[in-house]
Amino acid sequence: MAATNWILDKSHSGITFSVRHMMITNVRGSFNDFDATVTADVDNLTALEANLSIDVNSINTKDEGRDGHLKSPDFFNAEQFPQITFKKTALESKGGEEFSLTGDLSIAGVTKSITLSTEIAGPAKDPWGNTKFGVVADGVINRSEFGLSWNAALETGGLLVGDAIKIHIELEFAQG
Repeated sequence: MAATNWILDKSHSGITFSVRHMMITNVRGSFNDFDATVTADVDNLTALEANLSIDVNSINTKDEGRDGHLKSPDFFNAEQFPQITFKKTALESKGGEEFSLTGDLSIAGVTKSITLSTEIAGPAKDPWGNTKFGVVADGVINRSEFGLSWNAALETGGLLVGDAIKIHIELEFAQG
């Protein structure tokens, strides 16, 4: 099969994250507005081209005050850097549906190479005859490496916000 464009099915996709809060629990959030472009030959997935863009202003942690703070210059600085982007640089098969996805992640004007544990399932036909495939990617980044270093010391020791951000991405694509 030749390389083809795949269209993101946003209604079956999501991007979530979690971060340690007060060293005792996790705060979870999501980005509600994002887009991805993929050009791939499903018979040669390691050669696929992929880009992801996330609208920082679509962050949702179920707390408007916290979301506003996250958009501020203390964190994402959404006014100056309204997009988080990821561009695939390598995809290595680990066997079956398991892959190692490496790419350049840009947050708040800082770009770093990251690697995500990835599952790619499909292609498969849906009940309406559309060909689809799915991608699930997980990883952890250090937020301070991207300049998101705001924090507050706790009276009992430790910090208010953890440095490790767990990322979970689920994307479904339809053949274009």
